[in-house]
Amino acid sequence: MAAPSESVPELTARLNELIRSSQKGDIVLVAMTSIQSLTIAFRDQQNRAEATQSVFESFVHILTRLLAEIEVFTENADSNRNGQLESCLRLTAECFRCLRNACIQCDKNQSHGRNVGLIDSTVQILQFLHGLRGFQSDVLSPAFQCGLQFLGNLAAGNEESKNIVWKNAFPDLFLNYLNHWDKKAVTYCCMVLFTCLSAERTADLVSHTKGVELAETVVKICRTEPELDWAFLIVTDQFLKCPDLVAAMYTKLNNQGRITVLDLISAKLSERRLGSSASSDELNVPERLMQFLAGCFQEKCMAVLKFTSATDAEDEEALIVIRLLDILCETTSNHEKFSYLQNPPGLIETVVELLYQTHLAGKQSRNVFSVSQSLSFTSHNSHPAVGFKAHLIHLIGNLCHNNSENQDKVRELGGIPLILDNCSIDENNPFVSQWAVFTIRILTDQNLQNQEVIAQMAHQGVAESAMLNNMGLQVEERDGKLYVKSQKHSS
Repeated sequence: MAAPSESVPELTARLNELIRSSQKGDIVLVAMTSIQSLTIAFRDQQNRAEATQSVFESFVHILTRLLAEIEVFTENADSNRNGQLESCLRLTAECFRCLRNACIQCDKNQSHGRNVGLIDSTVQILQFLHGLRGFQSDVLSPAFQCGLQFLGNLAAGNEESKNIVWKNAFPDLFLNYLNHWDKKAVTYCCMVLFTCLSAERTADLVSHTKGVELAETVVKICRTEPELDWAFLIVTDQFLKCPDLVAAMYTKLNNQGRITVLDLISAKLSERRLGSSASSDELNVPERLMQFLAGCFQEKCMAVLKFTSATDAEDEEALIVIRLLDILCETTSNHEKFSYLQNPPGLIETVVELLYQTHLAGKQSRNVFSVSQSLSFTSHNSHPAVGFKAHLIHLIGNLCHNNSENQDKVRELGGIPLILDNCSIDENNPFVSQWAVFTIRILTDQNLQNQEVIAQMAHQGVAESAMLNNMGLQVEERDGKLYVKSQKHSS
């Protein structure tokens, strides 16, 4: 359709006159052309600026009449009525399309739409359309798709509009369209939800009876529709900032949902590692959330031993442990932000014990935790637990960085010989020897007792001199005592 020759004020006057002169039931016949002309006109920013409250009042009138007619038509199923209902649905879609265009980056029109009550009218129609069945998607879908887009544009950057959209749409409208069969409707609903959410509203989800259900639904969308960026942003930019909400939904989710949440947390953390332009505050993960995840790891970590059986290579509980360990390694590597993770009661003990159990399991039978130095042994190369022991050693090193208490605990738990026993090349644990070197250096840093343990092992032949040399360490005897020194400081 060509651009309208009339101005927005002229088109508005024409539409108002048509509404006044129309009789009940013929609104569809008289209004469509004028509304289509306004839809085109509102694509231009200057035309949007010319809109007055009058045009938005006209749309309240039209949509109210349309809803009444749709309700009547749906109660009487015959071919003639169906044709009239389809016409009503097409006009409804055009009204929302026009309003959507009118509110694009236009605070004045957002305020007009809000002040005349269009939010309430739109939500009522969308809720009714959600229950309609038996129509071709090209007839029904544009109506609710454009309606959701209108709500999103009306709320974008406008706090007052966000408040009213949230008040009217939460929780039922959001839940209905997040679970909708139409993927575009799901996308636009996520857009509206993301636009309306704030730190306060996200926190309120925890106490509302359907709030956690809404959060679970968004996580499900992230899993089933991974290309839908709006759902990803809702979780990473809003939900993850509220530890209570994450804990509440994580507890209720099934294992697949939990894996999705952990993958989203990993993706958020990777933004920092990959040098995202976002500020450090935006990329930070709340302390209480990380403490919650550390607790989950401590509680469920032994489930990873299910991987000793070849038939359990996809066990979801074991996969969760893998994800949790990856997150803990990533966060504790940033000592400045996450040093508090060195302190959770029992975490270092749990990690050392799990290293012992996986190392023992690898010696008792041939499995992914067994040391493999044969280039022909490739059956475990794609196994999710490949590298697990290396990550455990990495985590031990991170937890002991500049922390003498944890250094001592590792020694007391027998962790030093255990780590030294994992210094050889292992195809099932790439870079394990490098992480062992890293961790042993941290364990011996300004810790004479740990140095003495390694010195005694070398003296007794338990730890080979070549292995210690590779770590940059050497054992010296002075005055009948053994000392471990860094090679770079030796004369």
